[in-house]
Amino acid sequence: MHEFGSEGAKKTGRTTIRRLRTEFVDDAEPQQRMLADLGEMETMIRATLAFAKEEADPEPRQSVDLVSLLQSVCQDWPEATLTLEDEPRRLAYLCQPVAVRRGLTNLVANAVKYGDRARVTLAQTAADIVIAVDDDGPGIPEDEMENVFRPLYRVEQWRSRDTGGTGLGLSVARAVFRAHGGDVTLANRPEGGLRATVTLPRQG
Repeated sequence: MHEFGSEGAKKTGRTTIRRLRTEFVDDAEPQQRMLADLGEMETMIRATLAFAKEEADPEPRQSVDLVSLLQSVCQDWPEATLTLEDEPRRLAYLCQPVAVRRGLTNLVANAVKYGDRARVTLAQTAADIVIAVDDDGPGIPEDEMENVFRPLYRVEQWRSRDTGGTGLGLSVARAVFRAHGGDVTLANRPEGGLRATVTLPRQG
């Protein structure tokens, strides 16, 4: 963890030097492109450092209503809908609520940004709570399914500069759910689009 944060600090210093050098570029168009690149890099570095800080100082766990939390996340995105299988009215869950909300938000945000909409489903099995987030995007090449969970990694066909993003959303989501004894996986849907599936162990 310290190595991750240290690398972010080194990149911050290099970015500052590059910005200073850019100020001496006379041609306006190349200068603007360089400044845009640096701005994106600085955003990525800030996100990386925030990610490292949160892992080093995790929040305490408390009981929350997972149904209400999911409803709240979906309400933040007009393109998101939530379906509750068996219609559980309340699902108490002991977790780090801010972290879990961030993990779910990242998955919904990805679905909306890269697949136009997010269809979220909450269901339960004998052993797990299962949350699926479906979108209508182009999906991801099969050989990239695990790579996209690497911090700062991007699949260019899927994540372009037009959609933005730091490349940390999926990394954060997986770290959050694995810290709770679960996981998140990706799969291309047969009818098109991508499905992100979160599994969390049932409690009690």
